Amino acid sequence: MLNVLIVDDEPPARLRLSQLLADCAGQIELQLVGQADSGMAALDAVARLRPDVVLLDIAMPGMDGIEVARHLVQAETPPAVIFVTAFDEHALQAFEVRALDYLMKPVRAERLLAALQRAQRLATHEPRLEELAHALGSARTQLSVSERGRLVLVPVDEIIYLRAELKYVTIRTAAREFLTEESLTALETEFGDRFIRIHRNALVARARIAGFQRVRGKPEGEGESTEAHWEILLRDLDERLPISRRQWPTVKALAGL
Repeated sequence: MLNVLIVDDEPPARLRLSQLLADCAGQIELQLVGQADSGMAALDAVARLRPDVVLLDIAMPGMDGIEVARHLVQAETPPAVIFVTAFDEHALQAFEVRALDYLMKPVRAERLLAALQRAQRLATHEPRLEELAHALGSARTQLSVSERGRLVLVPVDEIIYLRAELKYVTIRTAAREFLTEESLTALETEFGDRFIRIHRNALVARARIAGFQRVRGKPEGEGESTEAHWEILLRDLDERLPISRRQWPTVKALAGL
């Protein structure tokens, strides 16, 4: 039995897909477990309903379908994602990723059936959504982290810095810290226009830079000896982060100093 969730911000599109699913039910065992009209509602519905397949619209206001899917694959048992799109033939070249399928609006029953049959064969961790997102130039508006088996979303606009520590990256907001297993390098690639690398293990949000301070080094005999260095001052956080000598010229240039 395939449990299916429909996600589309347009009521007529959701109705059309539910009718097509009813048509397909005679050829494949399935059940429509729910519908959602936005990206945030979709994430909540997936957490509650645990569908096997999500029929996911791409062009939605707020959180689009690509970002929803990228959050879903962070789950322990992510559903198979079948994108629903109105992109033209040239844009569809970006979707030629073997582990994914797509339905072109207006959706046809035989095409939906083929997609559902394909979804039955998909490995849960196989979708290469990062490749697809890169092809579409799509960056997330939120990062997803797992806490006590629950998916938590952290708005990128609220992140002050990202710092690699052992096997995790700390996500620091003004309110608290979160931990993610995503690599700092991958996060820099995705959000390089919003963050500056200040050290090999740290990225700082450009909008959160309040200034810089020169720290005098300590010679031997004055406690633990240190070299003189620059530190970055942060908005909304009473914390300073060191800037490496290697990164200082870049940070200074990007800051317009």
